[in-house]
Amino acid sequence: MAYTTINKSSDHFNTVLYTGSGSAQDITTGHQPDLIWIKNRGYADHHQLVDRVRWVSNSNSAQLSPNQTSAQGTKDIINSFSSTAYNLETGDRAYNSSDGDNFVSWSWKANGAGSANTDGSINTTATSVNTTAGFSISKYTGTGSNATVGHGLGTAPKWIIIKKTSGTEQWVIGESASGFTKNLHFLTAALNTSSAVWNDTAPTSTVFSVGTNSGTNSSGETYIAYCWSEIIGFSKFGSYVGNGSTDGSFIYTGFKPAFVMLKYASPGGGVGNWGMHNAKVDVDNPVQKGLIANSNAVEDTHDFMDFFSNGFKLRSTSSNRNENGSTYVYMAFAEAPLVGSNNIPATAR
Repeated sequence: MAYTTINKSSDHFNTVLYTGSGSAQDITTGHQPDLIWIKNRGYADHHQLVDRVRWVSNSNSAQLSPNQTSAQGTKDIINSFSSTAYNLETGDRAYNSSDGDNFVSWSWKANGAGSANTDGSINTTATSVNTTAGFSISKYTGTGSNATVGHGLGTAPKWIIIKKTSGTEQWVIGESASGFTKNLHFLTAALNTSSAVWNDTAPTSTVFSVGTNSGTNSSGETYIAYCWSEIIGFSKFGSYVGNGSTDGSFIYTGFKPAFVMLKYASPGGGVGNWGMHNAKVDVDNPVQKGLIANSNAVEDTHDFMDFFSNGFKLRSTSSNRNENGSTYVYMAFAEAPLVGSNNIPATAR
């Protein structure tokens, strides 16, 4: 029996490598790209994140940078969206330079611009949902009081990323492995404990909770929330404990990973970087290339990990990924499920 009803992982998530041209160009994703994350791999420029809910036109791409705390910008990045691609604007070193720079694009399918969700005490301006792949995007305005926000997934999300778009503020990440009495940031923070972020309340099948923290719910400020629930055979969200060895911990996902992002999260421990790794840059083991979500740095090279048909194994002794006795959280998406009708077999690398 198949673990997932998803026939082809790239129908819902994909990693695409492309070369900048300086001219408008189509980037084929294989699905409707409703959340797009772009990074120049060889030049120290900021990550670029655009989603379909906030996007208005090519003159207002509603850009955010995960490695910055800045409010939403209006950089011209995306000209248009289609059912299988997006069209990039003319040249910029951050996303489409004329210098032949190499870029990586990650994209997730939701459901276009979305519509209002009234499940929570805060009605969203728009919620765009893909229940098959367990992903939704919600735009809402904060109240400054403890509240709930509808996510539309039908099952409780395991991972939530929120950014205040109307002003400068940390990105806030909640994930089930640490629990929703705690939170992480993309920038400059170890695992935090605060009842004001998630109101010490785990998400339900219909809503997630927010407290009075300015990162999730200031009165009159606007926010964007990206929510993922776990789909067996397609996505996995969890934690592991490092062993400090090149023969590192093995993390079972139940699928061949296409993408892994991980972060040091030992309570009371250090900060650590958000490591980002994918199967398109390194087609064989070890996975030696990595980017950092909290930095504009170029792609690093090291024996970071191995990708297997059913999970990933750490090969780095770095404190950012595999310090002995330290806890790390991760999100992972499939290239192919271990079993199922996917037309890309989960073969060993």
